[in-house]
Amino acid sequence: MKLRRRRGAGGDALDATFDIALVLKGLDGLLELAGGVLLLAFSPASIDALARRLTTHELSQDPHDFWARHLLHLTGDLHKTQVFGAVYLLTHGAVKLAIVVGLLRRERWAYPVAFVFLGGFVVYQVYRLTYAPSVGLALLTAFDLFIIWLTWREYRRTRHRALVP
Repeated sequence: MKLRRRRGAGGDALDATFDIALVLKGLDGLLELAGGVLLLAFSPASIDALARRLTTHELSQDPHDFWARHLLHLTGDLHKTQVFGAVYLLTHGAVKLAIVVGLLRRERWAYPVAFVFLGGFVVYQVYRLTYAPSVGLALLTAFDLFIIWLTWREYRRTRHRALVP
């Protein structure tokens, strides 16, 4: 993948932050793709058994361990939502990767597409937060809002550069 460089001096800290945030969002997309594939490849029972093996030692030391208990709760209910979760992760990850590649290459089409999809993800995440509060989802939503702001800033700059001869 060939990245397009910005014109002018080396840019500022927000330019670097934009690129770093995009790389993190791309890694998130890759993890979602991998998670979707794993959900389709393994049965809910085998995923639950793995989670139990991974948390047995921790729960023997601390039966109220936050992370271990939440992991077991998540995998215990997996049979109800496995296909939906896999499709969600696969499409979400693929869309994120396409947007990230487009934005890193400074493709003009990628900016409005990013606003629509990331904005849609944020709306859905806020909706989820209203009935199932989660610190992780709240942090992800804040990160997505930050990326939308950085993308808007970069889009305005690229539009301005395109208009100035």
